[in-house]
Amino acid sequence: MGLEIGLGHYLTVAAILFTLGVFGIFLNRKNVIVILMSVELILLAVNLNLVAFSAHLNDLQGQVFALMILTVAAAEAAIGLAILVIFYRNRGSIAVEDANVLKG
Repeated sequence: MGLEIGLGHYLTVAAILFTLGVFGIFLNRKNVIVILMSVELILLAVNLNLVAFSAHLNDLQGQVFALMILTVAAAEAAIGLAILVIFYRNRGSIAVEDANVLKG
């Protein structure tokens, strides 16, 4: 009489993570760090879907794609935070409203 965690449970958790990420982007437009964290939540939801379907279908392709997405997400986070540090040094603020006045 054990409860088995199936594919639907993983997809439900991934849908919740994806929804939180989308709401984090749309509801909080002032803090750049929260927007970056919301993008990471969306990428983690996609990774969870890939790994769940990969395990369900007994195929390693989804897990390989998930590793690629993790490397891209790590690079995106590192570059995004580096840009924010430089932007803060130049402007003294990382507010999204200040980012639209950038000039080349």
